[in-house]
Amino acid sequence: MVSERTVPKFQDTPSQITKEEGLLLYEEMMLGRLFEQKCAEMYYRGKMFGFVHLYTGQEAVSTGVIRALRSGEDYVTSTYRDHVHALSCGVSPEAVMAELFGKETGCSKGRGGSMHLFSQEDRLLGGYAFVAEGIPVATGAALQIKYQREALGDYHADQVSACFLGDGATNNGQFFECLNMASLWKLPIVYVVENNLWAIGMAHDRAASQPEIYKKAGMFDMHGVEVDGMDVLAVRDAASEAIARARAGEGPTLIEALTYRFRGHSLADPDQHRSDQEKQTWMERDPIKRLAAYLTEQKLANQEELQTIEERVQGKIDEAVKFAEQSPEPDPSELYRFVFADGE
Repeated sequence: MVSERTVPKFQDTPSQITKEEGLLLYEEMMLGRLFEQKCAEMYYRGKMFGFVHLYTGQEAVSTGVIRALRSGEDYVTSTYRDHVHALSCGVSPEAVMAELFGKETGCSKGRGGSMHLFSQEDRLLGGYAFVAEGIPVATGAALQIKYQREALGDYHADQVSACFLGDGATNNGQFFECLNMASLWKLPIVYVVENNLWAIGMAHDRAASQPEIYKKAGMFDMHGVEVDGMDVLAVRDAASEAIARARAGEGPTLIEALTYRFRGHSLADPDQHRSDQEKQTWMERDPIKRLAAYLTEQKLANQEELQTIEERVQGKIDEAVKFAEQSPEPDPSELYRFVFADGE
């Protein structure tokens, strides 16, 4: 049985967007969706190894938040479900795919794999395999921004740190410790909880004494907001407001985006613990289909334009696979490189 909390009663977003903005959002979400589909194919063909956690179904959260940030300036930390966050940050499909193949041309030089994508240029501070591990990193990034501005007198330092985490992480100590510090020091950070209702195989409402995560912000005198994580426009609006507050020195925000992953926890998960009814209910709220419907209803796009975007994106992903396949493996003589800082 699907609970009332599981199926949020949100109203459609009244946001007005231009055709250019709408198509950009659609293309980015489509890139995430088709990239993950290709990852599944490559994994089952033996091209990728280890754990691979797909983001399929949650694209509206990554796109909605990261598109509201300043590209190349604001910071992002992710989780082990980080492929699409990296793409949204601007890391090329080639660099992400090559990393998943373990190649030297990957964004982490083939040393990180699926769960440890990183790009200094794109301000992606990493994907983290341990639950809640990225929260202190994101909080530290926000602290250095505030220190640079207020202690060092650099009043151009108005960046924001965006921290993505899952619902399971909100029961960990790092979550409470970091939110307390962020609120106490009014750090420029936005905590984005991607509540997909399941922490591996544990239903969220069975693991949290307060399942409405955004309400936990009140413990720290922090602004908290719940948003439909299957609506990219709603996510973008909530993120834009939170980011503006952070830049203005008004402190952090906790955003709970109610979303859903359409596949199992990882590609090794047979996904038998979730009911077919629950999965079907959420798949009917597919964020990409909802945006496509909105664009066509508002006369901002037609089916031919959307199909052209999908074909273009598929071409980019096919090229990324070719690039990854043709890229060199890391040199065995450099096995210990990057284990310790070497100034590079």
